[in-house]
Amino acid sequence: MTTEILVALIGLAGSAIGSLVGILINTKLSNYRIEQLEKKVDKHNSLIERTYEIEKDIEVIKTDIKVANHRINDLEKEDFI
Repeated sequence: MTTEILVALIGLAGSAIGSLVGILINTKLSNYRIEQLEKKVDKHNSLIERTYEIEKDIEVIKTDIKVANHRINDLEKEDFI
């Protein structure tokens, strides 16, 4: 009877250790994947921020071009007067 109990306890310990090791490995892998996704999201957010800055700069340049064209038109009109 003691032999059966000893074998059962050894089996229980082996199962518990195997389960804990599996959980720890799975948690470690999940954390690694989350870190990689966070890095990708940071890169994406950085790209979006730079895109917004570029769009602002383009609007300023468009406004400058409109003003320059208006001045050129005014100068051309003065030459004809």
